[in-house]
Amino acid sequence: MSSETRHPLPDLAATQALGARIAARLRAGDVVALSGGLGAGKTTLARAIIAALGHAGEVPSPTFAIIQTYDPAHDGSGVALPVVHADFYRLEDPAEAEELGLDDYLQDAALIAEWPEMAGGFAHDPACLAIHIETSGDDRIAIARAGHDWLERWG
Repeated sequence: MSSETRHPLPDLAATQALGARIAARLRAGDVVALSGGLGAGKTTLARAIIAALGHAGEVPSPTFAIIQTYDPAHDGSGVALPVVHADFYRLEDPAEAEELGLDDYLQDAALIAEWPEMAGGFAHDPACLAIHIETSGDDRIAIARAGHDWLERWG
């Protein structure tokens, strides 16, 4: 069972507000799966979540590194909990995601995944908040589907 909500994103402030809402409910072991076309705003939303968790520095896109970690215990990033920001756009096969060792990260961290479909998807995971950003001209809307573990927190 999942719950779907729609969030218009007319400007950066709306994206930051959605990021803050997600950050306030995020726990270690959660997955926030961000999908949408090129330029839809996935990285902007990921940055908003990480900033709302307390990171004051730059949040580079992990497109080429694939994984960027934020861990208050090891790097002084200021985030409230360890976060793995992954961009799976460059993966050629979902099996490559397993080689990245995501399971090791997810025991103690939350995952923000851009292009989750390239890694085999996460929507089946009860700890997944799947967000698809649709664009039409200048209009953007985030469609969020909450997995079972998110239902009480997200509603």
